[in-house]
Amino acid sequence: SQGPLWLQIYVTLEETFLGFAIGAVGGIVAGIILGRNKLLADVFSIYIKIANSVPRVVLGSVFIIALGLGMASKVALAVVMVFFVVFANAFQGVREADRAMIANAQILGASPMQITRSVIIPSAMSWILASLHVSFGFALVGAVVGEFLGAKQGMGLLISTAQGAFNANGVFAAMIILAVMALVVEFLITRFENYVVKWRPAPFNEQGT
Repeated sequence: SQGPLWLQIYVTLEETFLGFAIGAVGGIVAGIILGRNKLLADVFSIYIKIANSVPRVVLGSVFIIALGLGMASKVALAVVMVFFVVFANAFQGVREADRAMIANAQILGASPMQITRSVIIPSAMSWILASLHVSFGFALVGAVVGEFLGAKQGMGLLISTAQGAFNANGVFAAMIILAVMALVVEFLITRFENYVVKWRPAPFNEQGT
């Protein structure tokens, strides 16, 4: 027996949030570092493109073989799903940072770390926040697909079991639960985004008007 429904929801949510958090933090950090350093970006870009081109279902199977049927393989797939989305946005956000503000900060004697913290990250925040809306859905997909491929518990296993029994009602019920989960988290991310944007400094060209 898989256990009660609430346990399946809890397992999937735990895998999703862990994968989302790890993938988002990793993507933001990597995007900022490579966005600020052209040499590193040139060196690692080919490897990132190769890794991003691997089909996620194949990676899910690899993670299950390497990490087993437990939580680790599902979290790993969710991390990969999230990382590339957040990384791409963070990287582009850093590249699109206001050059006038960077130049002014340099003239005032700001260190590279101070420029990154006070100019680059606030400038890239819109890109990063936009990626979070999309990436949570990818984290949920990663967790569910991982469970579908092989798991002991979770909504993906519930869907797989219902599908094997030709239980359409079970499949649709699981889909509705997953949709509600995604909508609730989307609402929370939107609230967080509104809070961050409210406190974000105005762009340089707006401050002078």
